[in-house]
Amino acid sequence: MDWLRPGGAHTPDSRMGHFHVSVQVSHRAGGRFEPLNALVDTGATYSWIPRDVLEGLGIVPEDQWPFVLADGREVLYPVAWINIRMRDRVQPTIVVFGEPGSEPILGVVTLEEFRVAADPVNRQLVSVPGRLKAAMGGMAWFDTLETRAG
Repeated sequence: MDWLRPGGAHTPDSRMGHFHVSVQVSHRAGGRFEPLNALVDTGATYSWIPRDVLEGLGIVPEDQWPFVLADGREVLYPVAWINIRMRDRVQPTIVVFGEPGSEPILGVVTLEEFRVAADPVNRQLVSVPGRLKAAMGGMAWFDTLETRAG
């Protein structure tokens, strides 16, 4: 399988609104954390960590997922669950095994798991509250179960 760099985020003229943050990654089972300077890319669904970094931490692919590239081609990439430390929190997240030596990327799934959003104007991450939406006209799901059971 050919390893392809994700499109868009790596072109010189696409840096508008992109910025980097310091993170650390480790094996889900524990162990040392590897520091990285990762690009915050809200156009990327999942985080992308270079394969050589992950393998150096003893992380092996758990699965292969299909991804659609900007040119429409579908490719398979290995993925695994890891721990990421950002600020004072450690959070498990799924990551894609990137090309060795490529730039680490934080995608929106990881950002949402940390409950942060990109502020592209100030080039920083900002805390955001979790959002829940009432279902069925304001009636909570568990209320529906009680009504059916009663």
